[in-house]
Amino acid sequence: MTRSWFEHSDLYTILKLLSERGHTVVITSDHGTIRVDNPVKVTGDRETSSNLRYKTGRNLAYNSREVYEVLNPKDIQLPSSNLTSSYIFAYNSDFLVYNNDANRHIRYYRNTFQHGGISMEEMIVPYIVLKPKE
Repeated sequence: MTRSWFEHSDLYTILKLLSERGHTVVITSDHGTIRVDNPVKVTGDRETSSNLRYKTGRNLAYNSREVYEVLNPKDIQLPSSNLTSSYIFAYNSDFLVYNNDANRHIRYYRNTFQHGGISMEEMIVPYIVLKPKE
């Protein structure tokens, strides 16, 4: 089905034309997503970000063995909204849920695909170089 779609798409027509004219084409994509299935509980104030794979804010409470913590965002070139802001990132297939109403969030978000955090899908940017046949 994918092949049929591709062979009848405008993208295929454009790539064929570029190849006929001798152009090299580089195709890349945004990084991937990861299916999350392991909740990690976090507590934060109202200003804490809502992302499931990372949090930033003041007064974050969490188990430091379950997340990658950045206490000084400038150390890794991240912005800081105030002097006491920090970041935490989920590992692997973990996702971050607030202690209050955690069970509802776990049921809703478990086995969904999410961006962010620290995973191979997040760190590797896929690309391909297409050169015309000689």
